[in-house]
Amino acid sequence: MSPWNSFPLQVIYQVLGWLAFLSWSVGGYPQVILNFRRKSVVGLSLDFEILNFTKHWSYLIYNASLFFSPTIQKQYFQKYGYGQMIPVAANDVAFSTHSVIINLIILSQIAIYERGSQKFSKYAIAIVATAWFSAAVCFFIALPSQSWLWLISIFKQVSTLL
Repeated sequence: MSPWNSFPLQVIYQVLGWLAFLSWSVGGYPQVILNFRRKSVVGLSLDFEILNFTKHWSYLIYNASLFFSPTIQKQYFQKYGYGQMIPVAANDVAFSTHSVIINLIILSQIAIYERGSQKFSKYAIAIVATAWFSAAVCFFIALPSQSWLWLISIFKQVSTLL
């Protein structure tokens, strides 16, 4: 079997990654367009949107940190070995950035368009508040030892759980 850093596998990895980015990214536009045309978000699950926003922010923090930070990459290699491939590619960062932007647009539509009697549930607000409070606590736990890889793994877990 070819090692992960072989050229053919890198090409396949990149092509499939960008195809996945395109496939998943297109999915956000119909809702944005529908909300815009109707000037209404009636029927849209507000809880889903706020939970999805937290999920994608957490995913973006994980992806961008592991992709761009040499410090976190060094911690990754020290933990998993220098022969390993970083499990985040440019398409992952692009997807999570795009998803956060789409979520911001939809949340702004929720704020400005007709939503009837819909509101965020106390449960969704509690889940989001708990997720971000837990992330803040983990940040202060990671700070003294600079365990950034551990910290971003918490964000990865949050995105997976949501």
